[in-house]
Amino acid sequence: MPLRFLTAGESHGPALVAILEGIPAGLPLSPDVIDRELARRQRGVGSGPRMRIEQDRVRLLSGVLEGRTTGAPIAMLIENRDHAKWQGRDVSPFTTPRPGHVDLAAALKYGYTDLRPGLERASARETAARVAVGAVCKHFLARLGIRVEGYVVAIGSVRARVEDIPLEARGQRAENSPVRCPDPRASVRMEAAIQEAIHARDTLGGVIEVVAWPVPPGLGSHVHWDRRLDARLAAAVMGVQAIKGVEIGAGFALAELRGTQAHDAIIREGPHLARPTNRAGGIEGGISNGQPIVVRAGMKPIATTLTPQTTVDLVTGQVTETRYERSDFCPVPRAVPVLEAAVAFVLADALLEKLGGDTLDEVQERFARLPRGRLDDFHLDGREHRFW
Repeated sequence: MPLRFLTAGESHGPALVAILEGIPAGLPLSPDVIDRELARRQRGVGSGPRMRIEQDRVRLLSGVLEGRTTGAPIAMLIENRDHAKWQGRDVSPFTTPRPGHVDLAAALKYGYTDLRPGLERASARETAARVAVGAVCKHFLARLGIRVEGYVVAIGSVRARVEDIPLEARGQRAENSPVRCPDPRASVRMEAAIQEAIHARDTLGGVIEVVAWPVPPGLGSHVHWDRRLDARLAAAVMGVQAIKGVEIGAGFALAELRGTQAHDAIIREGPHLARPTNRAGGIEGGISNGQPIVVRAGMKPIATTLTPQTTVDLVTGQVTETRYERSDFCPVPRAVPVLEAAVAFVLADALLEKLGGDTLDEVQERFARLPRGRLDDFHLDGREHRFW
């Protein structure tokens, strides 16, 4: 069965709900596993004032008994503490759409009589539910020895140098940084850039990189566009609020190179095939090749700014200015666990698609037998073949 999930809930509604289906039976799972990821989502310089209100905790409603998954759908609930301020009260009309937000398009599409239904569901508050889903997937992947870690590589025009930092150290260094950047010098400059944006009553975006390793070769497929692992990762990451660009591996930088410079050579190290570089980001032809999976995402500045922007009141027809709705000044550090969740879900889905298995024990046994790219894993016979 494919892994799948749904989320429900609004930014200021009673709660967020997520249902995750397809996790095998027997995975040890407690709320603490999920709460740790929810707490990570709430930390970071540039956060808005709501982070002082919400203290996210998950309630496992189904799919887990005696601390282990049962194979049934896992239902999770995260209460919105801020809901108490809205419950049973009349809300003033919201009729001035913000440039860059869903307000205008959603009202036109769904015929809303107020802008709030669109922005309530489109709000990044929904990512708390996706982080809960991703926490379960990361926990599952960890049982197979696979790590999924993200970090900030750019905020505004400030860029980090992570190439010289060992892959294994980047995640922990990022968690020790207030902006989740593993490069300490860049981290200081990024924090200063965020403070400058706050004082200017403006917002900042940036770039996040997520790496997963060791991922076995053979996940995804080249045979259809929607089965390609890179396409699935790009769709999941692009589905996160405010993400406007996705790269796999070196991404757009490859467009500037010649073919002999762009691709990763195949070399032999004893009985194993190896790569001296990883410009492909661990995926060739839509299939994982055994190298670390590298996904990079560009996040635009938040559309809600303290400094008003020009808009039109959809009731009066008059040109006016936007109305401020409480928001982050720079969501990039907080978005790291959200993108980790997106990547973890796709990789868990691709692994279960390849391995099958109704229990964790079955999955682990099959995982241990996967080919890993040794010369004797291949079945080429060196003979002539007539294909057509």
